[in-house]
Amino acid sequence: MEKVEKVTEALKKATIGGDEKKAKKEKKAAPAADASAGPLEMNPPPSFIQERIDLFDRLYKEQQEEIASRPREDITITMPDGTIKVGKSYETTPAEIAKGISNSLFKRTVVARIDGETLWDLERPLEKSCKLELLDFNDDQGKFVFWHSSAHILGEACERRFGCSLCIGPPVDNGFYYEMALPDGAAVQSTDWAPLESIVSKVVKEKQPFQRLEMSKEDLLKMFAYNKYKQHIIKDKIEDGTKTTVYRNGPLIDLCRGPHVPDTGRIEAFAIMKNSSSYFLGDANNDSLQRIYGVSFPDKKQMAAHKKFLEEAAKRDHRLIGKQQELFYFEECSPGSAMWLPHGMRIHNAIMDYIKEEYWARGYDEVMTPNMFNVSLWEQSGHLAHYKEDMFLLDVDKEQFGLKPMNCPAHAMMFRHRERSHKELPLRLADFGVLHRNEASGALSGLTRVRRFQQDDAHIFCREDQIKEEVADLFDFMRKFYGILGLTFKLKLSTRPEKFLGEIETWDRAESRLKEALDEFAASDKDGGVSWELNPGDGAFYGPKIDIAVLDCLNRPWQCATIQLDFQQPQNFSLEYQTGEAVQKGETKAAVEEPAPPAPEAEAEKDKDGKEKKKPLLIKKALSPGCARPVMIHRAMAGSIERFTAILAEHFAGKWPFWMSPRQVIVIPVGMGFLDYAKEVAALLKKEKFYADVDSSGNTLQKKIRNGQLAQYNFVFVVGDDEMRNRKVNIRYRDDTSTQARDVPFDLDEAIQKLRQLKSDRGMYNPFPHVAEAKKEEEVKA
Repeated sequence: MEKVEKVTEALKKATIGGDEKKAKKEKKAAPAADASAGPLEMNPPPSFIQERIDLFDRLYKEQQEEIASRPREDITITMPDGTIKVGKSYETTPAEIAKGISNSLFKRTVVARIDGETLWDLERPLEKSCKLELLDFNDDQGKFVFWHSSAHILGEACERRFGCSLCIGPPVDNGFYYEMALPDGAAVQSTDWAPLESIVSKVVKEKQPFQRLEMSKEDLLKMFAYNKYKQHIIKDKIEDGTKTTVYRNGPLIDLCRGPHVPDTGRIEAFAIMKNSSSYFLGDANNDSLQRIYGVSFPDKKQMAAHKKFLEEAAKRDHRLIGKQQELFYFEECSPGSAMWLPHGMRIHNAIMDYIKEEYWARGYDEVMTPNMFNVSLWEQSGHLAHYKEDMFLLDVDKEQFGLKPMNCPAHAMMFRHRERSHKELPLRLADFGVLHRNEASGALSGLTRVRRFQQDDAHIFCREDQIKEEVADLFDFMRKFYGILGLTFKLKLSTRPEKFLGEIETWDRAESRLKEALDEFAASDKDGGVSWELNPGDGAFYGPKIDIAVLDCLNRPWQCATIQLDFQQPQNFSLEYQTGEAVQKGETKAAVEEPAPPAPEAEAEKDKDGKEKKKPLLIKKALSPGCARPVMIHRAMAGSIERFTAILAEHFAGKWPFWMSPRQVIVIPVGMGFLDYAKEVAALLKKEKFYADVDSSGNTLQKKIRNGQLAQYNFVFVVGDDEMRNRKVNIRYRDDTSTQARDVPFDLDEAIQKLRQLKSDRGMYNPFPHVAEAKKEEEVKA
């Protein structure tokens, strides 16, 4: 069933639409009739529904009889608090355990987790002694199960209304969707939403139980004979002679690994959010499908809170802010590649400048590597097998080249281009080079999902005993960087997966050092706001990693920073350094081996198509005497600068802090007679490298001030006769409403000095607090 999940993941990226115009026109779907003009459901229902039910009922009865024949044994169920519950195998269910504790616990429990890993239906009997956790909607996995079950309810509603062929219906970060093909290529309309929600309400009231059935590939092909999309998935992803599962609720039966909530009555609040088009398997050459997105909650109060959250998020949408503030835009002739406008580049450069300052202080060396490499580089690194579909490939001089989607292989080559000594470690290589990834056109979304981007990418080559110290410095970097932006974060340590490369002892040592670094980092937090959790078995195949989720002001998690240990790339590229230990007598330092041409008499090796195999970029070699392999640490703080800019735009709602603001000061003369002084003030500010503008329009003073506030200038400097004669400015600070009134002039030179300090501090404070205090004093006197 894992293979079915892989195709599900691929299909999640296949939606059409978003912000980018499609590079390739899809086949136009036939318009559907207005929903208000037709019946709520198909009557009679499609014949395949009853045929599917008949096969399910027969096989489900056989399965239940087989389970009933299994021997019952006493089992122990260990709860999180250590208490032991006694049960019988193939009889006792997690639901019974939950009810035995309290009925309210059962009602709020979504799904069970067995032995810390396997999710389990509440009504499915336990098969052996185990550790049992009861997860509710607030747990991330519980939420995904809840939304997955909601997707099945939506799928049932769509079959009952349209008689459609369902494709997939997975949970996603903010709800779920179901993808389908409507008869005659019809399209879903927004007027279909209310009828679908009406059917969903019926399904919820019926409290249809979710039933799990294991089926053979042959029976699956019979069950879904009417659906060419399910047929394709079954034939392509399920091996002959194997079984997988389907789940039934009411008339719906769908290919699914599960698990699910006990019954449809758990979904008390349900809403359709949008619909769009997509391509089957995410391939524009395949059929165009319809996709309906929804969200659901255990109660209506949470749904109301979610809708309020969406309203606030819509106001902060970085695409809207980007347009209003003229930061960036996209051209149809280069989808997924941002056109950075001057004001957008000011923000981009401010982020980069800060990171470069930190690099200088922390001992990083900035490098630059080519944008295009022969694909043999990624064959050597092992990335090609995983990234080929997401790369832009070109034929050059009868060879295949690709635009780089990541920097790590190039940095490995840079490390090995000459002999290295232990005295050079740790070696920290930073690269802001342009990267390209061939994202599906439908997945493109403003700056958060692009094809061309830059990262604050760096790789640290170090000894094993240096891992803890390097990771501790990365934590310090992260805390400082996110701290000045008002961002908080969560940490997870992802450990050795089932399929891994390298020695277990090496993994254990690395994980131990990461745990120590995490513990010390958490202990060093004075406010106690930093903690971390273990994410067992979710590390990369090449090494453990620390996943960092950044939380913005709306408490939305964003994946930005990453810290990954890599033992594999140093082996792939035969990286080594001289340890400084004496080489034993009789041993010699081996030369770096280069690929050798085949001997004249030997026939060149050929691939499965009979073509001569291309020579490898490098031939892997054993360690030279007196040498050791470095550990490679992949790390980023901001991640994609494009994506990070989008996150900050929404976090600040377009009210950029002074040090990165594209509009820092606007100077407003109270009349045209003071325009020259206004220009002089702006010139002095620009000399200090502040972004300053002058409003020389004929608008009224109040209109000019209002325009400056709407444009999100951090400071409005108003100048008139008194200010000009005394070289002063009247200051209004955007983020302090108590400074919005006039008549408290401030010395110009001192104002510039305070702005200089504010920028240097990268602060988010009012550098003119006594201006506000003076105004308050005036109000008291009045």
